Amino acid sequence: MNIRSLTRGDGVVIGAAVVLFIASFLNLTSAPSCSGQFCPNVAAPNAWDSLSLLMSMFLAGIIGAVLVVVSRSLPQPKKVAGLDVTQFGVAFTVFAAWTAFWTIIDVRGSGAGMILGLIATLALAAGAVASPLVGALKAPLMGAPSPATPQPYGYPGAAQPAGGYGYPGAAQQPYGAQPGDPSLGGQPQAQAQPFGAQAPAADLNKDSQAQPAAAAAPAGDFAPFWFAVPVARPLYAEDGSPTPIAELAPGTWYLAVDQRGPALIAQTQDGRRGVLQDTTGIQRG
Repeated sequence: MNIRSLTRGDGVVIGAAVVLFIASFLNLTSAPSCSGQFCPNVAAPNAWDSLSLLMSMFLAGIIGAVLVVVSRSLPQPKKVAGLDVTQFGVAFTVFAAWTAFWTIIDVRGSGAGMILGLIATLALAAGAVASPLVGALKAPLMGAPSPATPQPYGYPGAAQPAGGYGYPGAAQQPYGAQPGDPSLGGQPQAQAQPFGAQAPAADLNKDSQAQPAAAAAPAGDFAPFWFAVPVARPLYAEDGSPTPIAELAPGTWYLAVDQRGPALIAQTQDGRRGVLQDTTGIQRG
């Protein structure tokens, strides 16, 4: 389950389900107005005292919310009898709102539990139905984690450039030594050729062999970076299997650990690695 793939609409569904669960413990009807010693002492029931209302309104709404949230947080939607689990959850929430609406009309003197339950079921059904349709509800519920900020040069623990002054293994020259004086510890340098003079053939061969190697060296360098996808995209296994192993959700930062042609080798939050074939429009961190 990818918690960061939840949207604001899913947050509305979760909040309404919590309110509906709390409303099940409150009174369904209000106490009758009576004064004097002959008034009956009648305790107002709650949802747990009525099995039919508990199952058709309160538990139906909570079960629908669980199905909606769990199905939308999975990389691949689950299907039962050819239908997505999300559709079953939406049907449960609509049924709970329908039951609450007609029950509160039929009951005289509705209590806090019934009124709050009606509000919760209506919000629950509206959030479940409108989440994939309204743009404001499709926004991510949790913000994407910011990529790691590189430490400045000289910061304790920051990587120091190779070959710099004082770097282990770098050649140090004694004080006063000239760069081309080997007797004082300096590094020998190539002698300058007169203008128009031809370089030796051996040197030309060395240069011609070194240039392709130097040109090919930067092509293999790859620095891992954080990126985010604009829309949901599948992540395939590295062995070339056509079945996706995960789905990258927008609003979440993923780590690109390698490059395979135009594709990227991406790593998810739970450590799974796969090939992102479509890299168009990605946002680098």
